[in-house]
Amino acid sequence: MKISRRSFLSSAGAGTVSLSLGGLMSATSCNQATESKNNSCENDSQALFIGDYIAIAQTQYGKVQGYIMNGVYTFLGIRYGADTSGKNRFMPPQKPEPWEGIQPAVFYGNTAPQRMENRFPNNYGTFVDHWNYYDVSEDCLFLNVWTPGVADGKKRPVLVWMHGGGFTNGNAIEQDGYHGENLSKYGDVVFCSLNHRLGPIGYSDLSALGDKYKDSGNVGMLDIIAALEWVQHNIANFGGDPSNVTIMGQSGGGSKVCTVAAMPAAKNLIHKAVPLSGSTVEASNQEITRQIGTYILKEAGLSPGQADKLQEIPWREYIDIADRACTKCLNDLGSNLRRTFGPVADGIHIPKGTFYSSANSANSPQVPMLLCTTFHEWNPTRGDGSFENMTLADVVEKIKPQQGEKAQAIVDAYAKSFPDARPVDLWVMILSSRVQVVKTANAKLEQNQPVYMAWFGWCPPLFNNRMRAFHCLDICFWFRNTDRMVTHTGGGSTPRKLANKMSDALLSFMRTGNPNGSELPQWPEYTKEKGEVMILDNQCFVENDPDREARKTLES
Repeated sequence: MKISRRSFLSSAGAGTVSLSLGGLMSATSCNQATESKNNSCENDSQALFIGDYIAIAQTQYGKVQGYIMNGVYTFLGIRYGADTSGKNRFMPPQKPEPWEGIQPAVFYGNTAPQRMENRFPNNYGTFVDHWNYYDVSEDCLFLNVWTPGVADGKKRPVLVWMHGGGFTNGNAIEQDGYHGENLSKYGDVVFCSLNHRLGPIGYSDLSALGDKYKDSGNVGMLDIIAALEWVQHNIANFGGDPSNVTIMGQSGGGSKVCTVAAMPAAKNLIHKAVPLSGSTVEASNQEITRQIGTYILKEAGLSPGQADKLQEIPWREYIDIADRACTKCLNDLGSNLRRTFGPVADGIHIPKGTFYSSANSANSPQVPMLLCTTFHEWNPTRGDGSFENMTLADVVEKIKPQQGEKAQAIVDAYAKSFPDARPVDLWVMILSSRVQVVKTANAKLEQNQPVYMAWFGWCPPLFNNRMRAFHCLDICFWFRNTDRMVTHTGGGSTPRKLANKMSDALLSFMRTGNPNGSELPQWPEYTKEKGEVMILDNQCFVENDPDREARKTLES
């Protein structure tokens, strides 16, 4: 179905197993995975099974025991790496010590070190997102697994989820929408998620201080590689296929996906990639990150020969020291670098220059990629109605501090491309432009691998319809969690219908590298010439680069 450009904005964003364990049978409980198939919950039997001989799986380090919930084996907090504190700080991840007996795997592992103070004020944002955080520790290398079967000989597609929060915050279950049960059950797939080192603990480049610290700038990414190696060696015991692994992440997790997809160490560990609302085509310049490392030593009051003492500073204190040092260094350099602690282009673990280029592709994974962003990523109106009646002149004034003399031309271009959009919608779309994701897609085309593009426009009927298609909203649709993440969607059949289409497309992509085969319209591969993009909303349709002319004003 062809949608006219004039009606584009008005239609997009108009949202409203049997177990042989002591004779036990899997429960079929009322949840989003079963409801969409059966449209009823006639079998409202026992949902949770936990106890002796139930949900035990073998890993290379020892046995773990989880539980069965709604027919899905659930293993939380499985250790894939050793404690990273003390002598292991700034070092590549170490293998855990094998254990005797059976370790419980029934609760999420520690969140990586990060600031937790004043994170949850009593406001509307806390209500909408209600982030989940647990103990914070340098002993944080844990992952979670949801699977329909254990050691049953099946080779299910595997999804490995990388959380958002930039490279500084987050954990594997920070939002309820990250939960893997529904997608695992509905799609007969294995769902994994992981924690890894973040911020200054994960990305302090101290390589200028000696060969001992040569990997320090990328240990957070090396943690992810270690988790993927764990998947390679262990996931068959959890009913998964190690030769069919899709990595997926949102926001900072999307950038992690793009980075992993460029790392030589990930070759043969990953087979498809799905970045959502976050992407990148390069890592940080090591000339700058090394200078930041020397500033960290100075800020800590240490001499060049005392670098090892940085491993002894309490992690919370170290984060403050590192952030102060980074600010001072960048100010002294006159640098406009926005990302501070994140992956470093060291030319070893992460290539220098642009990802996926011919110069960097030979030793890196070459896999299909599906990218998605939302219409209103950085929506400032979610809990504030004061912007709803703004004028085009107001929009110009709002973007002038960043865009200067180009502000009027930018607003005019967006108003021309989307004539039915209100000024407030144009403002949010400008703030949420697709410049970076298109840049990433075009770079990925250099590998001659399939690339697919989506743009999510469904808007929840909450807060007087002011929430719009905000950053993070689409996650629960991909994973069939729209009723679990009800503060994002409102719940019910309307978002569930779109979730059914999107999750089916994701499952097709996981299996074949092609999202077609669901109830969505035919989804063409993305090309630079046409810019094909699937619009995801109550009505789903394909458009050819609908914001191209408007976006040019931001690219120049």
